[in-house]
Amino acid sequence: MNLNPHINFQGDCEAAFKFYEQHLGGKIQFLLTYGASPMAKDVAPEWQSKVVHAALNIDGRIITGADNPPSHYQTPQGFSLTIEAKDAAEAERVFAAFAENATVQMPLQETFWATRFGMLVDRFGIPWMVNCAKASQQAA
Repeated sequence: MNLNPHINFQGDCEAAFKFYEQHLGGKIQFLLTYGASPMAKDVAPEWQSKVVHAALNIDGRIITGADNPPSHYQTPQGFSLTIEAKDAAEAERVFAAFAENATVQMPLQETFWATRFGMLVDRFGIPWMVNCAKASQQAA
């Protein structure tokens, strides 16, 4: 069994997935717009180019996403996606990229469990945590 997060966006799913692909070293495996789907005739003209389904592969982990029409969109809350960096330099690189035009909730810093940890809501409204665990905290 796999647990794959699905992210809902307000109309910028494609831009977000391209950003994540670039900064997380992933590959967009699938991206389908409403206009290219069987739903095309049921969607307003301004939503034809919006994403009905996308899949991003990051080191074998899949994140899916879609644009939700305004009447169905809800601001994400009560969760964060966590990026587990392999070292402090990677954590700093990723956090710096994601922090641009974002709301930083906790700057990247050393904590009692991590060499680097920080929290933010990215430019697309998605909450993230960047973590680089101390050697004593890493899973075997």
